[in-house]
Amino acid sequence: MSEVDKPEVEIEKLSSEDFAEILRRLSEKEWETWDKEIEFYPQAGKLNFLVREAHKEDAEGTKM
Repeated sequence: MSEVDKPEVEIEKLSSEDFAEILRRLSEKEWETWDKEIEFYPQAGKLNFLVREAHKEDAEGTKM
């Protein structure tokens, strides 16, 4: 049994209220992770291509 399978077995035993709470917590964790990535990307220059694309579209008059 993999490490992922173990909690899955336990989750299946939860009441619907507890299952909903697990989902809420996992969703919150996912958003926290996403927020950290969004903060990191500009600092790392990973979104520079979007700025260049926007400037190019502006210069060409092809904004959407």
